[in-house]
Amino acid sequence: MRKPDRDSETPQDALELETTAPAETERLGRSLAALLPVGAVVALHGELATGKTCFVRGMASRFARGEAIHSPTFTLVNEYGHDRKLYHLDLYRLSGPEEVIALGCEELFESDGVCVVEWADRAAAILPARRVDVFFAHRGGDARAIRVVNLGVLPPDWRETLRADSASI
Repeated sequence: MRKPDRDSETPQDALELETTAPAETERLGRSLAALLPVGAVVALHGELATGKTCFVRGMASRFARGEAIHSPTFTLVNEYGHDRKLYHLDLYRLSGPEEVIALGCEELFESDGVCVVEWADRAAAILPARRVDVFFAHRGGDARAIRVVNLGVLPPDWRETLRADSASI
């Protein structure tokens, strides 16, 4: 994993990294999951095939410990873990916040675990202000630019932790 050239433009409570393989994207998801407190919401943004589900697979592996991890595209919500839970919402098939509310999914934003939301733009109006936003973009081939923005959730040393974890890949 390498650091993009634009790191100097990144605001103080954000970090931009680049992964060059799906395994690196999963590893970054796992590293972020280790930093999240109970009740955290992680909102994922990006076009199709930019690495969101791969990132969630890494996050879920931190909670699941041996469970099969798959995309909830048809089930809308998957739950991983036993003691500490990860709730994975995939809002791709929903049209907006009204549908999220009608299905009761916004209750997971204040859960006993961590809630990660793919296609978070479809719930933007009802997402909690205190969350972590993760933005994904293609960089050609398997390379992905991943920008993590902390909105009051992560510990003070989170950037150093993710940088160190990504450097060891």
